Amino acid sequence: MSEVFNQVKAIIVDVLKVDDSEVSMETRFIEDLKADSMDQFFLIDGFSEKFDLEIPDDSARQIKTVGDAVTYIEANLK
Repeated sequence: MSEVFNQVKAIIVDVLKVDDSEVSMETRFIEDLKADSMDQFFLIDGFSEKFDLEIPDDSARQIKTVGDAVTYIEANLK
C-alpha cells in the first residue's frame, strides 16, 4: 500500500476510533465506518492538515471512500 494510504488510514483510525483492520481502499466512510457529517468534517480537516492541502467543499463531498481520499490527495500533493 502507498504511504498516502497509510497516513490516511492512521487519520481515520484516530478520528473515528475504528480498528485499522476495518479500513481498506474500498471502505466507505458513511456505510462502513458509520461516520456522520461531523466525523467527515474532522476527517477532511485531518487530511488537509496532514498533507498541507486545501480541500474545497465540493471536492470534499465527492470523497465517499478511503480510495477517493487517497486518490484526491495523491493528485493534489504539492
